[in-house]
Amino acid sequence: MAHGEAAPRVLAIHAHPDDVEFQCAGTLARLKQLGWHVTIATMTAGDCGSAELGPLEIARVRRAEAKKAADLLGADYMCLEFLDLSIIIDNEGRRKVTEAVRRARPDIVLTAPPVDYMSDHEMTSRLVRDACFNASIPNYATGQWNPAPPLSKIPHLYYVDPLEGVDYFGKPVPPEFIVDISSTFELKQQMLACHESQRGWLLRQHGIDEYLASCERWSASRGKEIGVAYGEAFVQHRGHPYPHDNLLREALSA
Repeated sequence: MAHGEAAPRVLAIHAHPDDVEFQCAGTLARLKQLGWHVTIATMTAGDCGSAELGPLEIARVRRAEAKKAADLLGADYMCLEFLDLSIIIDNEGRRKVTEAVRRARPDIVLTAPPVDYMSDHEMTSRLVRDACFNASIPNYATGQWNPAPPLSKIPHLYYVDPLEGVDYFGKPVPPEFIVDISSTFELKQQMLACHESQRGWLLRQHGIDEYLASCERWSASRGKEIGVAYGEAFVQHRGHPYPHDNLLREALSA
């Protein structure tokens, strides 16, 4: 990056607090090391993620955990304040997500995959895809307070893995490419560990008490595919008129 040149920017936006950490924090950390400006966004504040606390209370806890994780990376954090299990594709949602993309002004967007185990993830994927398209259209008004200006172009868009890399039927969803995150995996785990309330929720609701271990196993599985310790997988959205060159891969191989 030349002296005086603006830092390139990446936005990672997923449904809930901890989704970004699970699926792409290692890649974000590598970009941060290369001088990229990083923004992490969650669609919701995790308001359904507790059996003990009410929605407002757990949302406050989980926003703070997400901010703590982002701070470890030196990233900005924003929550779009959708509600858990209530993310739907409508014009209000499109406007809200488009405004978030315009505010982040990303060169690269990382988001949820089109097919995943729950609706919030899939609706996020579709809304972010639409927002990347809409963000550069001058006459598309978001209706938000003090709106950000349109982008100059459509950002490069990438989908992270679905949970455990499979579709509804348990069949593998092959990635397009895998990023080596061996050097940043420790930071990824530290960021994930910030989400203490999610660990408690998964233990109660799903009988899962291996929050960090399951992330390590999956990262190791993806890493093994390219002969490294840990990896994160991506598929690029190349439909018309999205960019076709692989900016993410190019940036990490520089």
